Amino acid sequence: MTIDQTNSLDTDGIPEALQEYEQWICWRVKDRDGKATKVPIVPGTGEYASATDPETWRPFDEALEYLEDGDAAGIGFVFTEDDPFVGIDLDDCRDPETGSPSTDARKIIVELDSFTEVSPSGTGYHVIVRGSLPGDRSRRGSVEMYETARFFTVNGDHVDATPDRVRERSASLEAVYNEYIAETESSAEPGQQTLDADHASGDDVNTGTSSQQPMLEDEELLEKARSASNGEKFDRLWRGSTTGYESQSEADMALCCLLAFWTSGNAVRVDQLFRQSGLIREKWDDVHYNDGSTYGEKTVERAIANTDDMYDPSSGERTDQRAPRNSSTSTEQTVGGTDGARAAYLAEKNQLLSERVSDLEATIEQKNERLEALEADNRTLRERLDACEDHLNRLDQQSA
Repeated sequence: MTIDQTNSLDTDGIPEALQEYEQWICWRVKDRDGKATKVPIVPGTGEYASATDPETWRPFDEALEYLEDGDAAGIGFVFTEDDPFVGIDLDDCRDPETGSPSTDARKIIVELDSFTEVSPSGTGYHVIVRGSLPGDRSRRGSVEMYETARFFTVNGDHVDATPDRVRERSASLEAVYNEYIAETESSAEPGQQTLDADHASGDDVNTGTSSQQPMLEDEELLEKARSASNGEKFDRLWRGSTTGYESQSEADMALCCLLAFWTSGNAVRVDQLFRQSGLIREKWDDVHYNDGSTYGEKTVERAIANTDDMYDPSSGERTDQRAPRNSSTSTEQTVGGTDGARAAYLAEKNQLLSERVSDLEATIEQKNERLEALEADNRTLRERLDACEDHLNRLDQQSA
């Protein structure tokens, strides 16, 4: 899927009800592992924005001005608990050449009967309604619903057959949710393990932890993560920065390990939270493995498998959710624990230190080369000075 990188925008097609909220960001296209990804940025500064940090949002006019200055590829609206909106994201359901929607997409759009626009890729739709999410799930297949901690690109490419305003559609929203999002017995094929299927039974297959245990709300979880001793690292990764990592895949794993800790190893929540971060990219849903697993599913699985020490929301303390993978206990394990997150942190720290040492060694080598060059220049000057002294001595002898 390609992303339109132009800053074309039809402001007349954007409902005034959305423009009134000061919950706008801009976005630009960033190449990550060879794929174009929409990265949220703060209008006016260009720094990384976050769908959970109000300090990075701006009024509609400021986002529009930053776009018109040519410093962004588009603008986006952030859904929060303080607004009455729900965004429905329909992916890979529109023929970009003919503009025809798939059968299910057409059915959903007609049922919701509210403001709808074509997504920047031209292969999907964004529908926005007034209402509340009927359940805890937010995604199944290519249909997603969000009411908080998420931003939608907005371009004003309004679908003519739909209303030009955001309508109250609670009943219709619930009907669509029940058919396309809510878990049912037929939602997944028997024996097929997916993130959503794991969550359906109420138990997390990857961790063996019950989904009925107390859970932090998303914003509370993110606040705790940012306030922790490694909060600066978490915030950097959350905003989409890969500084200090050789590849984005390593950054993805680092963030997932941190999310695994704070969610007590809940694979579904790790996936849902990661999708809100600045690291999310199309690759996340690409099938990369012979068993049909996507890159995102396998990354979450590995992050949880490498994170033994978990946060316990009921006590506010860490708790070992599983026995250590290695039954032997060394002095190092006793002191440091078998904390996968700590191990990931130490690995990252060692990597950064190694890179720093390499930089220092390179600097020292450059200085040594410069010193050798200066010493050579010094020898040359001394030889010339000696030659001049010899010449002066001969002149003195001749004159005498």
